[in-house]
Amino acid sequence: MTFFKGKEEKPPKMKSRHLILRSLILCCALFVNAVMFNLLQLPTHLISGGNGSVAMIVEHLFHVPPATTIFVLCFALLIVSLFMLGPEKTGGAVIATFVFPLFVEWTKDIGEYIIVGNKDLILLSLFIGIFSGLTNGICYKVGFNSGGLTIISQIIYEKFKVSISKVNMIINLIVILIGSYCFGITIGLYSIIVLYVSSIVMDKVLLGISKSKTFYVITSEEEKVKSFILKELDAGVTVFNVKGGFLEKKKHVLMTVIPTRDYFKLTNGVKQIDPDSFFVVIDAYESSVKRELLNLEEITQE
Repeated sequence: MTFFKGKEEKPPKMKSRHLILRSLILCCALFVNAVMFNLLQLPTHLISGGNGSVAMIVEHLFHVPPATTIFVLCFALLIVSLFMLGPEKTGGAVIATFVFPLFVEWTKDIGEYIIVGNKDLILLSLFIGIFSGLTNGICYKVGFNSGGLTIISQIIYEKFKVSISKVNMIINLIVILIGSYCFGITIGLYSIIVLYVSSIVMDKVLLGISKSKTFYVITSEEEKVKSFILKELDAGVTVFNVKGGFLEKKKHVLMTVIPTRDYFKLTNGVKQIDPDSFFVVIDAYESSVKRELLNLEEITQE
């Protein structure tokens, strides 16, 4: 494998085709989101946060069509972003600013052709959360965003270095609180379900479904634990030299990646070898992690 061949530019046609494909995927996601908005959210007033939810509240209070509110909100924040963040960081929201309100207007009468009952709000909350998470996750994954309120999060991050996820959560909770005042506490409680499901699904779309776990093990029985992982689980082990922050004692940390199905086999085995062992477990999303760990292990040993 060759790592360095100098800077290679892709042909302009390949770049334009890639951009067109990403834009088409974005438009499909926005169209599905618009259908879900008019078919499921607008009739039930279930809020998922974001531009559509603000449009529902404005329609309820001032009888302004949702498509108009979404466009005005997104366009105004797009201009603000252009001045405060610059054209490069604003470009990802341009398509959604113009296309999504158009799709909302085109599909506003879809409820007349597809009849969906609104009695089972639990089921509807789950479906809205799933579709909202899917569409938003796809938007981010292809390099764009839905514009509107997400721009506020980006501006606050750039100016005050506050986490975008935290700002998004605060904004969505504010929208849900206002929606609860307009549509009732019950709708607000269901909207929390929508927001929670949506965030989980979006994470899965962006990161993928984890099939492996990464273990960081601190133990006094290093050789026995390492032998157990290598022989019983047939997994690689990487050894790190670390130093405690309080006592400043030097220790070794064993790191291994195993399939999720072997989770309890590893934890039980390590606890039997060393009841006082300590380990941290996180999800592993890269399919090539095991190969990279083997390479890292070779470097560490050298």
